[in-house]
Amino acid sequence: MTARTARPPLLRELLLVAGLFLAYKLGRTLAAGHTAEAFRNARHLWDLERAVRLPGEGGVQSLLLHGDGLVRLANTYYATVHFPATAAFLVWLYLRRPAHYVWARRVLAAVTAAALVVHLAFPLAPPRMLTPTGLVDTARVFGPSVYGPPESDQLSNQFAAMPSLHFGWAVMVAVGLIVATRTRWRWLWLLHPLLTLLVIVGTANHYWLDALVAAVLLGLALLTVHAPRRAASTVRRGGGTLARAGAGALARAGR
Repeated sequence: MTARTARPPLLRELLLVAGLFLAYKLGRTLAAGHTAEAFRNARHLWDLERAVRLPGEGGVQSLLLHGDGLVRLANTYYATVHFPATAAFLVWLYLRRPAHYVWARRVLAAVTAAALVVHLAFPLAPPRMLTPTGLVDTARVFGPSVYGPPESDQLSNQFAAMPSLHFGWAVMVAVGLIVATRTRWRWLWLLHPLLTLLVIVGTANHYWLDALVAAVLLGLALLTVHAPRRAASTVRRGGGTLARAGAGALARAGR
């Protein structure tokens, strides 16, 4: 794949992305209903994190709870940034970097499909539902919340904490923009996944290991779906320019 790939047909891409989203939502619905297993897995995961001495999620949450405004801002970030940021990323790539768009779409599809398999195989209650964590469900207490009561929520599977697609997609947005652009400021895009990590942990929607597994799945997808060879195409274009310039010089010398 080169950076000069033609832009894919818009209608096809809209149908493809919409189809992938609907398939994922349906898959999450099929994965729901495993309440006892999800809580059992949550207790085991919580014990594992303590056994390997990962920092407590409560340390991040305590920072948010210093002020109502800060915790509401974190809840709002969790509720509103995830999908729009990813959609804006794909739209920008589609319009400005078609080859990078195809690559990013394939990577995101691979990560999302792998995440769905994990959701089906390993239902997991988030830390906000697990009493022994001592964590606060910040969205329910302070708002805004995107979830209803687990027993009546038909729009989402709240037992799909592992892996965190909030984090996995945020990392891909940062990686994609770093790869697709050349500005010296492009590394600041890493602030997006960093902030997302602090938000998903601080609001007690995810464990540290949820983010780690998402990062591993993304890494595997990036190893499998190769990025456009922009540098190589640039070298070839530069070589062609030099060749044409040399030919022109020889022609002028022969006159």
